[in-house]
Amino acid sequence: MLLIECPWCGPLAETEFSYGGEAGITRPLDPDALSDAEWADYLFYRANPRGAHRELWNHAHGCRRWFGVERDTVSYRITGSFKLDLAEPRSGGNTEQGD
Repeated sequence: MLLIECPWCGPLAETEFSYGGEAGITRPLDPDALSDAEWADYLFYRANPRGAHRELWNHAHGCRRWFGVERDTVSYRITGSFKLDLAEPRSGGNTEQGD
């Protein structure tokens, strides 16, 4: 189980949280001007990298706030969490994982 650090509530088990997808996806300014292919690209296609990746998480069973997590997709090691208004993740005691 992952130990995820909510920037407001501290480190808690992953069962407290809801995954929200890849972080940093920007909604198009004028969606009506997009072609069907461009709109599909925005809605469905994600990077899915091997290695360091930024994700959105929601503290569903706590403060209900959204925040970002930087996680390695190979090892599942979490290297930091951050409020969405901050550019850089903060490192914390949220790097443990278990069964």
